[in-house]
Amino acid sequence: MTEQDRIVVDWVIKARLGDQEAFAELVHLFHDPVYNFCYRMLGESGEAEDASQETFLRVHRNLHRYDISRSFKTWLLSIASNHCIDRLRKRRVQYVSLDDEPTAAALALSSSDPTPEQAALKLELKDAIQQLLLQLDEHYRLAVIYRYWYEYSYAEIAQAMNTTESAIKSRLHRARKKLADLLDESILDGSGSRLADPGRKGT
Repeated sequence: MTEQDRIVVDWVIKARLGDQEAFAELVHLFHDPVYNFCYRMLGESGEAEDASQETFLRVHRNLHRYDISRSFKTWLLSIASNHCIDRLRKRRVQYVSLDDEPTAAALALSSSDPTPEQAALKLELKDAIQQLLLQLDEHYRLAVIYRYWYEYSYAEIAQAMNTTESAIKSRLHRARKKLADLLDESILDGSGSRLADPGRKGT
């Protein structure tokens, strides 16, 4: 267990005893990962913020169920994923608004002070990837997010999604193929031209 893990467990124990400042520390530490996760799943910044808040409310209500021998972040994101999937199931049509830019927390732009053109291109690439991601089945999308945004192992993903490692490997294989097919289509119809040519200059 790392030093940060020990600190998190200490905060959890204090929060269970009613220490609101300890719970506030948990929210502060994990807000951005939870928000980014919800944004990747839902594709809309306002809804992602609502989902983040609901996730922490559920965490607060269920802290007594958390097994301190497990990763708190994994447990936290499993709550976020269940809530996001519930939201997605209530939608009849899934979409991402091109006019609704994600917040700074979601973009997580580099602190190396990019030029306006670099920042614009990075945002455009993130939007393009997000749009492709939202076209995946929700369970494939969830596996991709765990693997490539949070770098979970197959075992960790299988635990979080309550399935087997072989099932996760299969989902990721199919998801990668689907994303590749979608990317090819976007390039062919012209919508992915900037994605296909990252060196292209803006006008």
